[in-house]
Amino acid sequence: MKLIVGLGNPGQEYKNTRHNVGFMVVEELARQLKVDKQKHIHNGVVAWVRFHGETFLVAKPLTFMNLSGKAVQQMVRANRVSQSELMVVMDDLDLEPGVIRLRARGGSGGHKGLQSIIDCLGTQDFPRLRVGIGRPPGEDVVDWVLTRFGQDEEELMKPALDKAVEALKLWLVLGIEKAMNRYN
Repeated sequence: MKLIVGLGNPGQEYKNTRHNVGFMVVEELARQLKVDKQKHIHNGVVAWVRFHGETFLVAKPLTFMNLSGKAVQQMVRANRVSQSELMVVMDDLDLEPGVIRLRARGGSGGHKGLQSIIDCLGTQDFPRLRVGIGRPPGEDVVDWVLTRFGQDEEELMKPALDKAVEALKLWLVLGIEKAMNRYN
């Protein structure tokens, strides 16, 4: 069973903020695959999806970003998801807006939501998809990630979300190496 987890913060006040790019990507994936049923379980919103004859899970933790590991750990255990079958989607300050990067494993890069998952799972050996949000121009990073994209950035983000969804679909069918070769 594969599990795609998009990271973000729950609540209307955080909707469409930079830190919620992970939510945006999995919401777009669910929309494209016509997900109509989801459950509130394991401290998150979880949907079972069929794609290319396989069933997988799409989820959004509802534990707030910095505690994402708690929900992801519950989802992984309850669904017996192996490390290689977990994909975490999150924002990345170090990538320009609109740029995506897939990795098979690695550290948190300072991302507290990803660090929470690494801490709770006891490993950093799982794939992740980073979506660039850029660094703030002289602003505090905490304030930056909790603001919405400017109009010029929105023009970059829509194609990035589509590209991220296509990368996830390729990962589901052909695995991380093929997805990395095509989208990095």
